[in-house]
Amino acid sequence: MIKSMTGFGKSILQLPTKKITIEVKSLNSKNLDLNARIPSQYREKELEMRNTIAKKLARGKVDFGLYVEATGEETSNKVNEAIVKEYMRQLSNVHEGDTIELLKMAVRMPDALKTEREQIDEQEFNAIKNELTKALTAIEDYRIDEGKALEKDFNIRVKNISELLDKVIQIDPERMEAVRERLHKAVSDLKEEVDQNRFEQELIYYLEKFDITEEKVRLANHLEYFTTTLNSSDSNGKKLGFITQEIGREINTIGSKSNYASMQQLVVQMKDELEKIKEQLLNVL
Repeated sequence: MIKSMTGFGKSILQLPTKKITIEVKSLNSKNLDLNARIPSQYREKELEMRNTIAKKLARGKVDFGLYVEATGEETSNKVNEAIVKEYMRQLSNVHEGDTIELLKMAVRMPDALKTEREQIDEQEFNAIKNELTKALTAIEDYRIDEGKALEKDFNIRVKNISELLDKVIQIDPERMEAVRERLHKAVSDLKEEVDQNRFEQELIYYLEKFDITEEKVRLANHLEYFTTTLNSSDSNGKKLGFITQEIGREINTIGSKSNYASMQQLVVQMKDELEKIKEQLLNVL
């Protein structure tokens, strides 16, 4: 089972005086890249929440947001009465106006409002941690669903490469015979007598250079190993990436040795399927 690194999870906590919304979204990344947007009053708990997210998501570019919306009458902003009154007194010396006008001007001045730092209630934070767990469960489910779609696509691509490999195996004897005929023709065009034993030795040498028996076997094994890893209990995108590199190496070697147009066309198709696998592997956890 594989998982995508793309996902989204959301959970809402409704308290008597506030609504807290938790959102977690992720995209693909080589490592864990976590960006957090948290109100200042919860900063002391940021590390704990980051560790919780890191343990669950492991890898990806992750955006975590904790948003607080006041729904009750309580507020952390208080009018600084002494400052406002002093502003009004000073303003009355430079501007003749009624009390309402002076008050309007005073509350716009610096420090007219003071923000009292709220202490985090442990019961409230436990509730936030519970909602964070729900959001992480939601994003995990999202990643699993995306992974199923990727797995289906991978199986199709691997099957296509395997079928193309079967065609390569089928035309390989024909290719080798064509190579043999080309060498015979090249020698006959020289219109000179050649030592037959020497010619046979040279022919064997060139046929061995063009032989792709090992590459065919290794490619088949790599494709099987890719499928086995794909169906394992863990999601290991990096391991699948390494196997894909080996698959590409064997396909490239077959292409360089083929020296036969029909086989080279099959190799091009295999490379196309492999590129599609590589693109999608970037999203696998």
